[in-house]
Amino acid sequence: MKINSIFEAEIAGVKLIQFERFLDKRGYFSETFRDSDFLEKNLGIFPNSILQTNESYSRRNVLRGLHFQWNQPMGKLVRTITGHMVDLILDLRIGSSTQGKIMAFNMPIAPHDTTSNWIWVPEGCAHGNFFLEDSYIEYYCSASYNGNCESGVSPFASDIDWSICDSKLKNLFFDMKDSFITTSKDLNGHSVESWMSSSDAENFKF
Repeated sequence: MKINSIFEAEIAGVKLIQFERFLDKRGYFSETFRDSDFLEKNLGIFPNSILQTNESYSRRNVLRGLHFQWNQPMGKLVRTITGHMVDLILDLRIGSSTQGKIMAFNMPIAPHDTTSNWIWVPEGCAHGNFFLEDSYIEYYCSASYNGNCESGVSPFASDIDWSICDSKLKNLFFDMKDSFITTSKDLNGHSVESWMSSSDAENFKF
């Protein structure tokens, strides 16, 4: 694959990885992942291997998250296949300077785009997204799903710190608040404080 650029976000370990798509009159071709290229760039992603891959379809205005898993902690490499995703990453790692802070990343894609992006969500961060169009996304996981050790922080928890989030994306999120399609489980998730006060939070250390 041809990696064009790597953006290191303010939340340590979060990386936006832009890669090339090759267009011609037939359409486009893209090599979306090659392990050797990630190793060559020393990205520190997938310290063991890819253990699970997921694909998700979401309708416009869907809000998912903020989800995490603590045994085994799961990192995610996420991209938009079609549509328009805004990705959300909340740092829950004890000892991190950005613990409790959230960031948003604008990740639309169209057939004529000459580049696409992966976003890496490190282990110990809660992950979610919302969608401005009907969208398909794909993500590679560093651990297999364990339903007995997964939970979430409500995306509307009052103690989430939005101070380092892109202001336009933050405003878009709250402007869409009344139109989101989501689940009661996600809405009624932890606050940051209630999760951090649980013994299981000790599994996420920076």
